[in-house]
Amino acid sequence: MSESSCARCGAEVAAEDRFCEECGRDLRVERTPVGGPEDRNRVVVTLPGVGGISDRGRVRQRNEDSMAFGVTADRGLAAVVCDGVASSDRSERASQAAADTAAAVLFDALVEQSDPARATTDAVAAAYNAVSRLSHPDTEQSAPSCTFVSAVVREARATIGWLGDSRAYWVAGARSRRLTEDDTWAAQLVADGVLTEEQAKTDSRGHVLSRWVGADAGLLVPQVVVHDADEPGVLLLCSDGLWNYLPEPEHVAAVVPAGASPQDVVERLVAVALEWGGHDNVTVVAIPMSPA
Repeated sequence: MSESSCARCGAEVAAEDRFCEECGRDLRVERTPVGGPEDRNRVVVTLPGVGGISDRGRVRQRNEDSMAFGVTADRGLAAVVCDGVASSDRSERASQAAADTAAAVLFDALVEQSDPARATTDAVAAAYNAVSRLSHPDTEQSAPSCTFVSAVVREARATIGWLGDSRAYWVAGARSRRLTEDDTWAAQLVADGVLTEEQAKTDSRGHVLSRWVGADAGLLVPQVVVHDADEPGVLLLCSDGLWNYLPEPEHVAAVVPAGASPQDVVERLVAVALEWGGHDNVTVVAIPMSPA
């Protein structure tokens, strides 16, 4: 058996297999290496209407973030950003497997023009299966795990799903806003009225996840929101390596150049994170949207 997995469900497949025995996907379309690319210190990808960068940063020994996205000529695009949980084993493999697997499911939904909210739930389930296959339950190693944020964009509508504290922002000048709510203990305490927003910013539980993708978390349903672009702007997906430095929407908007290309946007944002310390891996995907 080769070290490959089905990009839709994460099942192990052999090099000679034509179809996945679990879900029936045509394996000639796409194959996802379990280990991901060997050199992930800085990954730069540009496609029409979307750009992304994933950078190791200045402090971490390896890049545990991953991104994956795809574009169709007439039906939109799908993008995923995952951040490996540093306290888990093989977190870089978890994030890569989750991003690749989920992106394939979302891209299939675009091609088939199926419901993007349902596809987002299916994508998380497929990511969970892919990451769970990396776990070794008979060892003392902690289960590989990662955060998750995705977007399916069709014309002026984006369907966004997430687990954990990777975020989505809408950047449109003074009307910029955050589209996701962190799945952390501090955020939950704010929602319960135990902490104020200001207290949560300095609380030690600020980055302690309450939900994530991994065998030790169980299969969870992502939170899903829909954003309709009623003015030109940029949809951003990012890991906490960016928002640790630019936490508020207005902070992000102040850095994003007006009218810049997707690649210029991500180049600028990653550069800011690195200039201000680069203490974590940083991944940003930018998707311009317009009402037209």
